[in-house]
Amino acid sequence: MAMDLAVKDTSMLESVDARTRLAGSNKMEILLFSLGTRETFGINVFKVREVGRTPQITRTPNMPHGVEGLVSLRGNVIPVLSLVNFLDHREVPVERGKTMMVAEYSKRTIGFLVHEVDRIIRVDWEKVRAPESVLSSNEGLITAITELENGTLVSLLDVEQILANAFGEAVIVDIPAAHVSEEVGVFFVDDSIVARRKIAEVFDKLGVKHKHATNGAEAWSRLQGLAVHAQQTASPLRDAIRLILVDAEMPEMDGYVLTKNIKADHRFEGIPVIMHSSLSSDANRAMGQAVGVDAYVAKFDAEILADTLRPMLER
Repeated sequence: MAMDLAVKDTSMLESVDARTRLAGSNKMEILLFSLGTRETFGINVFKVREVGRTPQITRTPNMPHGVEGLVSLRGNVIPVLSLVNFLDHREVPVERGKTMMVAEYSKRTIGFLVHEVDRIIRVDWEKVRAPESVLSSNEGLITAITELENGTLVSLLDVEQILANAFGEAVIVDIPAAHVSEEVGVFFVDDSIVARRKIAEVFDKLGVKHKHATNGAEAWSRLQGLAVHAQQTASPLRDAIRLILVDAEMPEMDGYVLTKNIKADHRFEGIPVIMHSSLSSDANRAMGQAVGVDAYVAKFDAEILADTLRPMLER
């Protein structure tokens, strides 16, 4: 049965405050939903503004694949995507898209058509795993998998990849190179394939060497290895890593816990941590500030990202 997430302002503030306190606990809350098949999917609650019955959709010509049309919502016209169109399903649901989730993602408001939503659950990121590519028929679209207490598997969708498939990847214009020596390097971590590709492109245009990881746990392991190497060679760690760019949502260890670990380790003193996330609300910025990030940049604006990074690279 579909649920309505639209609540009164006071309740919403209390809910946001409660979820903000999750920062650094390596937990998140996800909204479970189905697409009319036997699979269960999930999306971070922070991305969802409301859920309700699908309104009248205006279909226009030449819409991208998967985009059903446009709807008018509280004075704004937003695109509506049918999520089932992006996934490789052998079974086709009889009834599709009777419920619409309205999500705020990377400063954009988008409607996602689903069969129905179930409930909100709280999960530990350490119990969320990246999918094995050989087991996933939707390789690249499923960013992580977790398991419910009853054994049901929940697939977390890579919304960045879905939006890129629908509307195309962001085009990065000419970005002036940073004034840094050839030895300067950076480290970034993101679990989305398309995000890693675009972030690497920004660093390439800035003229900066980069290393990366695909989740928070892997990032922390690699960063500790770099710190040990710096100690063994008696060289400042900042010479190898000028800054660290972290995503917020990641399997095994999220960006908030990763940031807390970095900030608590004296070996990383003086190395700024920038959080780069599709979760662009004030509440999420507050969560980043609570764990000590030096800057928070909403995905994905290459110029804003580059302008944020450049002074940190050059100082």
